[in-house]
Amino acid sequence: MLKIGIILGSTRPGRVSPQVGTWVYEQAKSRTDAQFEIIDIADYDLPVYDEAVPPGYHNYQKDHTKKWAEKVGGLDAFIFIAAEYNHGVTGALKNALDFIYAEWNNKAAGFVSYGSTGGARAVEHLRGIMAELQVADVRAHVSLSGFTDFENWTVFKPADNHKGQLSTLIDQLVAWGGALKTVREKQAAKA
Repeated sequence: MLKIGIILGSTRPGRVSPQVGTWVYEQAKSRTDAQFEIIDIADYDLPVYDEAVPPGYHNYQKDHTKKWAEKVGGLDAFIFIAAEYNHGVTGALKNALDFIYAEWNNKAAGFVSYGSTGGARAVEHLRGIMAELQVADVRAHVSLSGFTDFENWTVFKPADNHKGQLSTLIDQLVAWGGALKTVREKQAAKA
């Protein structure tokens, strides 16, 4: 069974990503084709990138990096809960993505974003980052408006139509995640 991580991409006090991540988890947990887990990057206490060797060399020295690599390495696909800060991805999420490399490769990702324009610009940035990390991102995307899907920008109250969008995203993610798991298994057999 596929293991899909729902990655909370904001670490600031007062953030709403845990509410959005919980909503995604509640919609997904009854599926029988994958297991879902919420992963809060705040729990990993990653400093600004502090490894001496670039992550592509897979020579992690710091305990926090090894812990993060182990978590990401054990997953088959990801749903990123992406807040949009200043027309882009949060610094905390970008930093977490940059800490490791091989653990992201040949996996699939989908995006649930939020902000004044639904987080669309953050997702466009993430799609470019995913390409460099060799992560296949699915087309379906849940875009949540800070104006209409949140009460006072603090209490998450999603419109009903987002459930169907999320279901489509997860369908695509499971399909791609399964295909790429096969790719990784073939690569491992060759090694």
